[in-house]
Amino acid sequence: MVQRRLPRPSELAPLLRPAPFVRDATVRRLSKAASIADLRAIARRRTPRAVFDYTDGAADGELSLRRARDAFARVEFTPSVLRDVSHVDTSREILGRRSALPFAFGPTGFTRMMNHEGERAVASVAQEVGIPYALSTMGTTSIEDVAAAAPGARRWFQLYLWRDRAPAKDLVQRAADSGYDTLMLTVDTPVGGARLRDVRNGLTIPPALSLRTFLDGAMHPNWWANLLTTDPLTFASLESTDGTVADLINRVFDPALTIADVEWLRDTWPGKLVIKGIQSVDDARRVVDAGADAVLLSNHGGRQLDRAPVPLELVPPVVDAVGERAEVWVDTGITHGADIVAAIAFGAQTTLIGRAYLYGLMAGGQRGVAKAVEILAGEITRTLQLIGVNSVDELRPSHVRLRPNG
Repeated sequence: MVQRRLPRPSELAPLLRPAPFVRDATVRRLSKAASIADLRAIARRRTPRAVFDYTDGAADGELSLRRARDAFARVEFTPSVLRDVSHVDTSREILGRRSALPFAFGPTGFTRMMNHEGERAVASVAQEVGIPYALSTMGTTSIEDVAAAAPGARRWFQLYLWRDRAPAKDLVQRAADSGYDTLMLTVDTPVGGARLRDVRNGLTIPPALSLRTFLDGAMHPNWWANLLTTDPLTFASLESTDGTVADLINRVFDPALTIADVEWLRDTWPGKLVIKGIQSVDDARRVVDAGADAVLLSNHGGRQLDRAPVPLELVPPVVDAVGERAEVWVDTGITHGADIVAAIAFGAQTTLIGRAYLYGLMAGGQRGVAKAVEILAGEITRTLQLIGVNSVDELRPSHVRLRPNG
């Protein structure tokens, strides 16, 4: 028989300690986030639907994005136990310089639409934690203003080539003058992808205050207040911004981009050159032959060609083909630190994240971006320890494999 009794007040006291009230609403929100998925859920509540979908969505049926994430879900690690993992080094050399973590902030367009702090906030976090940040041609803060906001950050500039080469040359020169050490040419955007969520939401640039967006805005007054009381939301490097994103891409970007343009940039740009949007072994060879220092295996986060190759699955064959002459990077579908560990174990030199930090930005501005980094860094460290390695540089293909589908 179980003997029951009434608890003494002294026994209840330790159990009845309410958590102290935190006045800062942003701190309260972010303290509840234990994963990138949690940040995504907060972001979804805090931003208008069209804004969230612009970040969260992909092209057509969004198969490319789902397949990229499914590939990471099929990763299986092969841990080694009975090893001293009390100290772990998460740093990684990227194009000749050490990064505190094995990932960089990838380029994202229209970043101040997610949160009014925009690119300045992202670059400031990159500076604080010691990782690179890539500013997009379609960014909403200028090359010079980002450099001023984070003068100590390692800054890269992502370039789209326009039909008119003169503005592109000007951007390249401005990036060099402002201390950007790496140029990243995106080559998977001859035309705009069919981003159906944006079409259905009627997303335009700048956002139009239709009846639908007005009603949605009534549920997100802080977002609208920040939009209307800060600098106008426009692309910093583009003069013509009316219409949808696809309209802009089709009107401005050059569908006649060829390998000759890569060679021209190699002759023009004094720093490191990365080609973003490589989706085959043959194309990786071609751009490395033309002088690329790194290839970024990417299907644009699933936002261009649906049913595109899965970037993670391309890592081993591309490393075999060009890994002795250039670095191989990968993005798309990365939502967990273990995804980053897996990509490097397969042979990638580094990874780029986009949506992961944008969810943080939408959830809490600069502090939300820092929270995303904190989450990923913790996951990377823990995964390395559980695998049984002391540093990112120790990762090898023997630490990982892909389980078959099904």
